Parts: sequence; C-alpha cells; structure tokens
Amino acid sequence: ARPAAVPLQVGQRVAIVARRWGLWWLTACRIVYTLDTSRDPALARFGFAYGTLPDHAGTGEERFLVEWNRETDEVVFDILAFSKPQWLLTRTAYWYMRRLQRRFGPESAAAMIEASRTPVC
Repeated sequence: ARPAAVPLQVGQRVAIVARRWGLWWLTACRIVYTLDTSRDPALARFGFAYGTLPDHAGTGEERFLVEWNRETDEVVFDILAFSKPQWLLTRTAYWYMRRLQRRFGPESAAAMIEASRTPVC
C-alpha cells in the first residue's frame, strides 16, 4: 500500500499498487478499523482493515491481523477478505480477479515471514 508511512488510523486513505500485463493499477481504499490488544497478557492482537473506495475494481474489505499467544509463543498471521466485482470488466473477468486474490494470501504470508527475519534495529 502507498504511501508507506500512512498512520494506521480509521479514515486514512491508502492506495493499492499492482502491475499486470505491463500496466500499473492504482486503487483507492480507506482504513475502516484497527485492532490493538498488545497489552493483553495472554493474546496480543494487532491489525487493521481497509475498505475499497468507488474507483476500486471491486467492492469489499480486507483485514490483516497478527496474533501472538504469549503462553505458547505462537504467532499467527491472518487475512480475511470479502469482495465482489464493481466494474463491467471485473464482472466479466471475475474468475481472474478471484485467482489473483487467492494468490495474494500466500504472497502476503511469505512477505510477513521475510519481514520477521529482518532485524528492526
């Protein structure tokens, strides 16, 4: 999402940047809620969700959530998404849109794993 330094606050706008068939796509979204239970002694949860704005190819929401079970030291990354096509082109090629969405989950998980290997300091 762009810009990279958007504060995770409800109402903030973000843009999803993608490239397909040699073309760049820029679609607008807005953060609709955030979640932070990092002070919970048992289960720390941090995440946010964004919803699409009218110029997006689809209409829907995506939530990104990281959970840390302090008792078991297990960390879980979860994505929850729902959408439907908004434009005639995306309705016609909905099967392709769904294929891209299904690929997004594993790619995001791989990016999170890579990011967790990178030292913060």
